[in-house]
Amino acid sequence: MSAEPSEAPGASGPAGTSGAARPPLRRDAERNRRRIIEAAREVFRERGLGATLDDVARHAGVGVGTAYRRFANKEELIDALFDDMAETVHTLTEEAAADPDPWHGLASCLERVCELQSFDRGLREVMLGSGRGPQRQERMRALVRPALDQLLARAKEQGTLRVDVAEYDMPMIQLMVATITERTGHPDLWRRYLRLLLDGLRARPEGETEPLPVVPLGDDELMVSLSASSEREAKAAAQAHAQAQTQAHASGLKTR
Repeated sequence: MSAEPSEAPGASGPAGTSGAARPPLRRDAERNRRRIIEAAREVFRERGLGATLDDVARHAGVGVGTAYRRFANKEELIDALFDDMAETVHTLTEEAAADPDPWHGLASCLERVCELQSFDRGLREVMLGSGRGPQRQERMRALVRPALDQLLARAKEQGTLRVDVAEYDMPMIQLMVATITERTGHPDLWRRYLRLLLDGLRARPEGETEPLPVVPLGDDELMVSLSASSEREAKAAAQAHAQAQTQAHASGLKTR
């Protein structure tokens, strides 16, 4: 990428946390901010949240000081990424809820969200993991749940969605589908298994389906468990990345 553009005096200052009012930035400062966010999306997509803010700054072609003026730490950068992703998922869910055919809306929404996740390791970790995972989950649920509840209710009324499907089943399906790409590396294989899962969501005449097992955890407990799991993965990735950098540095010293 090209050299870092300079920022006008007075454009610096700590970035606001997600949901808080942030004073408008000068054009050059806002350009750098968007540049850092896009670089973070690319870096986290490939390496997950184990990547550092310094890694993101290098990928963006800006100085480390510029990155830290825009974002005091990596969590603030992740918050900015999360807000972009949450708005995208919210838009997709509202479009699905407005579909005249609720089953088509539900299937299309799941497919489009899974497509976003198909090769984006960072997206799943941003949604569920890292230090503020539970708070981000709560914000996402508050944003998306009204339209999602409406969509699920309409599909059940239509008779196309089985009546024992719950709201928390949707992120679980997304997680399962994302794992297929993560484990196999095949970019479109997930589509086959999403189709199988959608077939399992369909309502059938009475007696042709077995009732779904009762989940031993409540909705909130289930989502907290998911967040804790992703946070452990993110920490393990960060440790592996740090160890690789240490080994590379030691190897470089030996060759001198």
